[in-house]
Amino acid sequence: MTRDGIAGLICLVLAIGMLVLTRGLPQSPFVPIGPDFYPRIVLAIMAVLSVILIVSDLWRKRAQSTPASAEAVAAPEIRNYRLVGVTFAVFAGYVILLPLVGYRIATFVFMVALQAVFEPPRSARRWMMVLISALVTAALTYMVFQHYLSVLLPRGHWTEW
Repeated sequence: MTRDGIAGLICLVLAIGMLVLTRGLPQSPFVPIGPDFYPRIVLAIMAVLSVILIVSDLWRKRAQSTPASAEAVAAPEIRNYRLVGVTFAVFAGYVILLPLVGYRIATFVFMVALQAVFEPPRSARRWMMVLISALVTAALTYMVFQHYLSVLLPRGHWTEW
């Protein structure tokens, strides 16, 4: 088993362990969806993805052990540490902006910056697509969390918006 399979096993154990711990969360008599609902969704998705990672690791190892695949040349692993660092910097900027300008503006700026980092737009049409998708993402998540789920999202100190 490679590092991927081991990481999948560790994440699976953590997900199952934390799923068990959510059974101890108190139920709220005021809302039908208790405080355990969203953590259970996230942990269940984490468990499913962990199983997929383990199975794909085992499948890849089995495919490599067959004689037909032994002749194939493995593609070199490409590591892009710069992109990882820039992504963390963009996320840190989002965390810093959030209390200053509020959820809607900070999320819009974050989405524009992240899309520009992952695939820099090279035309006005692509920039328009980036701006529209960032606006839709910020507006849709705001409406879902603020109005449907009644989650109070941060307002900005600078904007009160």
